[in-house]
Amino acid sequence: MKLPEACEHMQDIRTEIDAIDHEVVQLLGKRFAYVKAAAAFKTSATAVQAPERFKAMLQQRREWATAAGLNADAIEKMYSDLVKHFIEEEMQHWRAKQ
Repeated sequence: MKLPEACEHMQDIRTEIDAIDHEVVQLLGKRFAYVKAAAAFKTSATAVQAPERFKAMLQQRREWATAAGLNADAIEKMYSDLVKHFIEEEMQHWRAKQ
């Protein structure tokens, strides 16, 4: 992996971005596996949705974004959309086990 300042061409940049995005997608798949596993521990639909946990998770991601020099609003939106989707998926898994 080349550091950004070591890239000599746009293709170097694109190659590195693609490699990072591939890692991110793989990590999201791993995260999703944990989401599905969590359904087994939930006792109600409210527990699956966990609104207080959702709110706290978004706040923590905002803090991480700020510490990383990223736009906290953009990171919050990304995680909000992602986790809402995962909650819907988890709800399906939870209902199937009931």
